Order: sequence, then C-alpha cells, then structure tokens
Amino acid sequence: MEKVKNKKNSVLRSKTQIRVIKNKSIGELVMLQFEEQTEKIINACMEVHNELKNGFLEPVYQEALELEFQMQGIPYEREKKLNIIYKGKTLKKEYFADFYCYDNIIVELKAVTRLENEHKAQVINYLKAMNKEIGLLINFGKSSLQWERISIFGLTK
Repeated sequence: MEKVKNKKNSVLRSKTQIRVIKNKSIGELVMLQFEEQTEKIINACMEVHNELKNGFLEPVYQEALELEFQMQGIPYEREKKLNIIYKGKTLKKEYFADFYCYDNIIVELKAVTRLENEHKAQVINYLKAMNKEIGLLINFGKSSLQWERISIFGLTK
C-alpha cells in the first residue's frame, strides 16, 4: 500500500483503490450518506426482535418487519425482484431481496445461529445486481439482534 500525502488530505492507494479523505474512506462516506435511513431500518428490526425474540424462521420476521415498516412509515418493497444481467442479456434465474427500502437500501434477513461469509456475499451480489451501494444484513437468530452495514462503493456498474 502506497501512502501519498499532500497539505490538505492523506490519501491511501492500494490494489482495491480505497481512498481515505480526511480519515474517511469513500465507502464510509457512502454509509454516512445513508446513516439516518439505515438507523431507522435497524431500529425497526430491533423492535421486531425485542417483541418476538429469536427462535422463529425467517418468514415470521419478514412479515413482522413489514408491519413495523408500515407502522414507522419506512418506505419499502418486499421481495424485490433482482434481474441478473450477463453480457447484456437478462438471465431467467430470478433472485429476490427481502426488502428494498428508501429506493436505495437492500435489506437481507436471516434467522441463523451464525452469520457466514456466504450471507454477506449474497448481499454484495444483490447490490451489484441492482447497481446500489448500501445494504443491511440482519440476523434475528441470536439472543441479540445482529446487523451489518455493507457498502460496495466503486464496485457497482
């Protein structure tokens, strides 16, 4: 990793072209842009988890979260269809994100004892498919709600 300094900012360059501007990467700045919206979504998820606790299957949390989004006035689409494009052609295989909120944020729910790398990869693939930069991975399967903000700034088309 090469570090280039100038008078105003410190910029880091690596193979992934992550840049740090005033101690914030572009990905972090993207997350800050959506922080208020993601906080509202996470708070709605916490409300559902506080009410139902862990132990149910994912569809139960999905239905409860839809009701919570309605009660809190969070704009959403449930089971948003994702089109996968390969060399300019739309593939027949369909994928669906659990929720698509604020016309920008993909929300993927899990009810598992442990989040795996494949769960995060699923969100990243959904973000790429929709040409979006921010997603939330939410797990209702533990005694405390688990969540992760995922940004793929620079990887979208």
